[in-house]
Amino acid sequence: MGEFDGLRAAVTGGASGIGLATARLLARSGAAVAVLDLQPREVEDPLLGVRCDVTDDGEVRAAIDVVRERLGGLDVLVNNAGIGAQGDVSANDDAEWHRVLDVNVVGIARVTRAALPLLRESASAAIVNTCSIAGIAGLPQRALYSASKGAVHALTLAMAADHVHDGIRVNCVAPGTVDTPWVERLLDAAADPAAEREALEARQPTGRLVSADEVAHAIAHLAGPASGGTTGTVLTVDGGMFGLRLRGGRA
Repeated sequence: MGEFDGLRAAVTGGASGIGLATARLLARSGAAVAVLDLQPREVEDPLLGVRCDVTDDGEVRAAIDVVRERLGGLDVLVNNAGIGAQGDVSANDDAEWHRVLDVNVVGIARVTRAALPLLRESASAAIVNTCSIAGIAGLPQRALYSASKGAVHALTLAMAADHVHDGIRVNCVAPGTVDTPWVERLLDAAADPAAEREALEARQPTGRLVSADEVAHAIAHLAGPASGGTTGTVLTVDGGMFGLRLRGGRA
């Protein structure tokens, strides 16, 4: 028996990285899982791949209709779709600011808005948003990305307050630097990829990058019925980066 037996879940951005690790974990734990993604054909059975561009309200509503038709309802929504950005506040033009905020913030609003009628019918409704340590800690060269994830943090708390009486719990995870394809692309573009990886690893007190599976387990914990008393919470999965202030060295 799995904790998610009989439950239906949808994961946006679920075809790779944290999203795919989460979709696989929920499926192994008994859930029927729909992956909402720009490239849904890449997912394997038993995952249900559904095309979804979170910046297009029509596509979002059509994807949620497929979830309703194929899964019979929805109990868990994981708002994971997101894109990155680098540089200080002057590094990106208005168009890029709008693009990143449209995906990372408004995308969550679009998908949640479309899914609310189904979630209100569930006896175990939960939403988990993927935030970032960048949303609650100042990191260099991440101005736009940090702004978007700070908005996700605030949006999560507001959604939790708005929907607690609907029986819908809303929480978010705040990962540190995760070993995902996106981070790999950043490293590949660096002048010295090995040195850049070493710097990212050293930034986290555990001395390594967080794995996608570790973030997935945190998402499943917040989404599961056993966490029925938890809402409006931000769970950091960052190797101690936000909360710890260690002396130099490992001693």
